[in-house]
Amino acid sequence: MEKNESEKSPIARRKFLRILGSAAAGGTILAFSGGLVRKVKEQEAGRYWQIDPAKCTQCGRCETHCVLPVSAVKCIHANKVCGYCDLCGGYYRTNVKELNTAAENLMCPTGAIERQFVEDPYFEYTINESLCNGCGKCVKGCSSFGNGSLYLQVKRDLCKDCNECKISTVCPSGAITRIPTGIAYKLKG
Repeated sequence: MEKNESEKSPIARRKFLRILGSAAAGGTILAFSGGLVRKVKEQEAGRYWQIDPAKCTQCGRCETHCVLPVSAVKCIHANKVCGYCDLCGGYYRTNVKELNTAAENLMCPTGAIERQFVEDPYFEYTINESLCNGCGKCVKGCSSFGNGSLYLQVKRDLCKDCNECKISTVCPSGAITRIPTGIAYKLKG
């Protein structure tokens, strides 16, 4: 027995409405997802990577996990905090036999920390950014045996501003986060 046209119509209409409802729901989800992605991109555009010196443990991963050949993380020297000590914990290794500037006595493996005599017993320390590899050894020494005037920071002019910074994903202390560009570099202390 053959069905007439009017009996076929309600089934086709229900199927059409179901397909239409599914398409509308899918379109809504896609539109919402697209809007959310756009909002996140807009928020990230006004942000940059920064290291919180209070959380940083100087683990050395900033040197090895940056996507750049030489890390965008560099040692920063807070001159106002520095004691200009003759025996600087960030400059000299611990238990040195003689206080001289021989490479085996220095904390920095690349010689990025430069020292200049001011007056007895004071020295001025500067960081040669082109030599600094962000290893954090000097920062660890300064924090352990000094006043903590050395700390690590992501240099904005060197950073590629990756959305997912490899350094931040391996940072054991969670010290590297994205912050608004209007906020200045965090200082230690």
